[in-house]
Amino acid sequence: MGTNFVWDIFASVTDIVWGRSASYEVKLAEGRKIALKEMTAKARELGTNAVIGGDLDFETLREGMMMCLATGTAVTVN
Repeated sequence: MGTNFVWDIFASVTDIVWGRSASYEVKLAEGRKIALKEMTAKARELGTNAVIGGDLDFETLREGMMMCLATGTAVTVN
């Protein structure tokens, strides 16, 4: 996921003045939603109906680029 130059400037100001950046929080929430959706879709592809032991990791790849990775174990629950 990418942010843009304007977001980066506002995020920097927000970090200094108020301590939290709503623009980055929105992007992180969007990344979380996409990662979980893709993880559950992959679990369905494998023929399972649940994911256990889920974990989310967030990384900054480079300036303006973020990654959210969802991992878990796909299982079938009877």
